[in-house]
Amino acid sequence: ILSYLHRLISKEKQKKKHSKKKEMGVVVIDGSTVRSFVDDEEQFKKSVNERFSALDLNKDGVLSRSELRKAFESMRLLESHFGVDVVTPPDELTKLYDSIFEKFDTDHSGSVDLEEFGSEMKKIVLAIADGLGTCPITMVLDDDEDNFLKKAADLEASKLEKASS
Repeated sequence: ILSYLHRLISKEKQKKKHSKKKEMGVVVIDGSTVRSFVDDEEQFKKSVNERFSALDLNKDGVLSRSELRKAFESMRLLESHFGVDVVTPPDELTKLYDSIFEKFDTDHSGSVDLEEFGSEMKKIVLAIADGLGTCPITMVLDDDEDNFLKKAADLEASKLEKASS
């Protein structure tokens, strides 16, 4: 099954190269796959660095409150509930985003540096791993270079490919 899904993902990547539309990819993933990605310090750190750099719009080496908010707004985490759009009052959204920022800004400097960002992302990704548990599930994900779950699945697929070679 994993070999078939890896081929399916590879075909989706080829389609993406020839299309400008945002593509979706299908992955089979479980908590151990995600944990393995975090445990691969080199790959995880590289992913964190790439994501941080993409979010640091003014390239000052830290994330401001507005840069971090834009990142979470782009994920639409608070705008839908099980795929159904919901309307959250603006003042409630501001409170939620402020609390997220405070969680990331562990030294209370008013900005989030790379170390703070990496530490919190690690906690978030490991919480996702715990939530996924041990039963593999099929997920449809944006075929986005910055998607941590997609990178975890790709890393696992590359390990399986090397093992079968």
